[in-house]
Amino acid sequence: MLGIHDLSLFIISGLLLNIAPGPDSLLIMTRSATQGWRAGSAAALGIGAGTCVHVLAAALGLSALLAASSWAFSVVKWLGAAYLVWIGLAMLISRRSEAANEGAGDAPPAPPPLPYRKIFSQGFWTNVLNPKVALFFLAFVPQFIAPEAPHKALAFIVLGAIFNFNGMLWCHLLAVSTALASRRLRPGALLARWLNRGIGALFLSFGLRLALSERP
Repeated sequence: MLGIHDLSLFIISGLLLNIAPGPDSLLIMTRSATQGWRAGSAAALGIGAGTCVHVLAAALGLSALLAASSWAFSVVKWLGAAYLVWIGLAMLISRRSEAANEGAGDAPPAPPPLPYRKIFSQGFWTNVLNPKVALFFLAFVPQFIAPEAPHKALAFIVLGAIFNFNGMLWCHLLAVSTALASRRLRPGALLARWLNRGIGALFLSFGLRLALSERP
């Protein structure tokens, strides 16, 4: 069909790649643990929308331009790194502000909930501004398309949709399971603040690692 081969191997490989931890999984778990599964699902949907952008870009050849141009890769890389660092710093600064209020005698507040629209946007930009995701699709998906396929772009989009669908299943499962675990543990406001502080530091480290990375 459309020149696609080894579809079962593609599905299994895609599931394993989606399960591998990274900024996307971390964002889903953070939002699910602090705001419930709906917030985690909002982040997952944003990530899925970002994946659609990468799939279409790769099918249309834009990712090939990103792979061939060191300048384009560097621009996207620095934008993505800056966004991850911004998320991390925003979480850390927010926690410091709350700590100052606590020191002034206020009761320790729980982290303020974010609107689902903003959570969706975080998931979207975290995924879209990662150039390695674009290069991943450019390198991984064509391995399952025959060289003589009559409609390679369409085959690419079909495989990308399958990959994204399976990824969304995993992401929503991660959101629900994290929310259930958090509900059972019932973390207090102090633990929730420290959780966000640790997640902010991890996002900061992800951003710095992306900024210092070289083209694969």
